[in-house]
Amino acid sequence: MPDTRRTDAVLLLVAAVWGSSYLAARTATSALPVTVVLFARYAISAAACVAVAAAGRRGRRRCTRAELRAGSLLGVTQAVVLALETYGVAHTSAADAGLIISLAIVLTPLIDRLGGPGGLPPRFFAAAGVCVLAVGLLVCGSGFRSPRSGDLLVLAAAVVRAAHVSLVGRLSAGRELRPTQLTAVQTVVGSVLFLVPAAHGLPALVRADGATWAELLHLALLCSVFAFLAQTWAVQRSSASRASLLLGTEPVWAVVVGIGLGGERLTVVAVLGALLMVAGTYWGQAVEAAHRTALRTEPAQVGPPVLPLGTG
Repeated sequence: MPDTRRTDAVLLLVAAVWGSSYLAARTATSALPVTVVLFARYAISAAACVAVAAAGRRGRRRCTRAELRAGSLLGVTQAVVLALETYGVAHTSAADAGLIISLAIVLTPLIDRLGGPGGLPPRFFAAAGVCVLAVGLLVCGSGFRSPRSGDLLVLAAAVVRAAHVSLVGRLSAGRELRPTQLTAVQTVVGSVLFLVPAAHGLPALVRADGATWAELLHLALLCSVFAFLAQTWAVQRSSASRASLLLGTEPVWAVVVGIGLGGERLTVVAVLGALLMVAGTYWGQAVEAAHRTALRTEPAQVGPPVLPLGTG
């Protein structure tokens, strides 16, 4: 297989794995308390990330002070994102969660430019408007009603995730922060943060059946550790725009997995919302990337060197 096709295949696999994380989280939270799922996922991820970081150190210091400071702060914001996402997906469909969270794609450039130069072109705000309309259709997909609590939590997660991604860029600017070490610090911080809230439910984790443990391992090892490493490998061998396009298929995979494996259904109105969300995020992403190029700034980022999107 040519290098380009192999790289594209890896990026699509990462997007598919991220898309599957919503159904996996929903299934796991139906058997265990949300805090227990979060702690188990973080703890397993932390063990794997620390092992990977130690294996790849090759005589370099384990973590610099800058990596510890940045990783600790990002670990807190990432934990907030994951908590909102996981509580949200426990009270809505996996398909809706995967679509609503993609709103972060258009929110990130808006937050990233707060208080700074370089405003976005009007077309970007038109794309953002399409995404907002899409969210409205998704949360009211079965008729005009109050949004589900899960939808609102995932919407809040999209806002916090956008702020988190923007923070990653600002903390990384002009600093040599190694992605593997940074991710290891974040997962350790997350494990510590969720240990106390999850403590009362840990006996349930011990009694969990094989299917539940399979979901937890899927979330921790595939949706977090594998996806992070695969993303890093593939992005280094692809252009930013091409990687963004392929990784941006995550909400499509969330719908495919939710309907195909989870037995979920979308109404006609929700399907229209899904199509508008995908179109709006792709349009906004393209406008923002073109704007960056026109300003001769850094290439558009495909994502932070931290835990993946999804519920990662």
